[in-house]
Amino acid sequence: MIAFVRFALALSLAVLLPATPAHAQARGPLVLAAASMQEALSDAANRWAALRHPRPVLSFASSSALARQIEAGAKADLFISADEEWMDYAQAKTLLRPGTRARLTENRLVLIAPVQSKAQLSIAPGFPLARAMGSGRLAMADPAAVPAGRYGKAALEKLGVWRAVASRIAPAENVRAALALVERGAAPLGVVYATDARASAKVRVIGVFPANSHPPITYPIALLKTSTHPDSEAFRRFLLSREGRAILARRGFGAR
Repeated sequence: MIAFVRFALALSLAVLLPATPAHAQARGPLVLAAASMQEALSDAANRWAALRHPRPVLSFASSSALARQIEAGAKADLFISADEEWMDYAQAKTLLRPGTRARLTENRLVLIAPVQSKAQLSIAPGFPLARAMGSGRLAMADPAAVPAGRYGKAALEKLGVWRAVASRIAPAENVRAALALVERGAAPLGVVYATDARASAKVRVIGVFPANSHPPITYPIALLKTSTHPDSEAFRRFLLSREGRAILARRGFGAR
């Protein structure tokens, strides 16, 4: 009986133990990426797999959440942030592989409404954003922590309308959560990236924020010190290649 219990315990531990390195390499590198990159990065991962590499494992969240996960010891291979500040944070904590940080792509900021909305606005200094919101709230990523929210707040401040709407923000944990609020009609208007609006058939773009109304929206990429996957650097280089950037561009990323 004791022998049987020992055998059962050993069997259960074998099931629960992490995969061996050989098994781990059956999957591609683990990529932690900003939520706004879901479709574009999935396309790139599919193309990489089509080139006979193990498909990368993709995990999406706000850049702030990902940076803190990495700081807390998350074992991953690549980090793609939606702004330089959170990559700076990771670099200051010596979490990046030296010499691997690079600028991957860019984005734009837009104002959206549910697709059935009749709202019309021209984005310009002093534009009547608060009035257009009616009794509703403005959906946007949390301006206190999330890059999309910080860019949005900066743009609204530059245009002189932030004070009129600051108390009526519906802060979301990431830009895709803000998009979802507008998709569901829970918010009449929202501030998201152009690529997020493009990915949804449930919203329409009312206007594009002037590029000079907020800091440049850039996406840095870097290898993490915890990276052990043999494909990590090759996939990073693929994303930075002409083919990789073209894949991202088809989803709306890049300078325009």
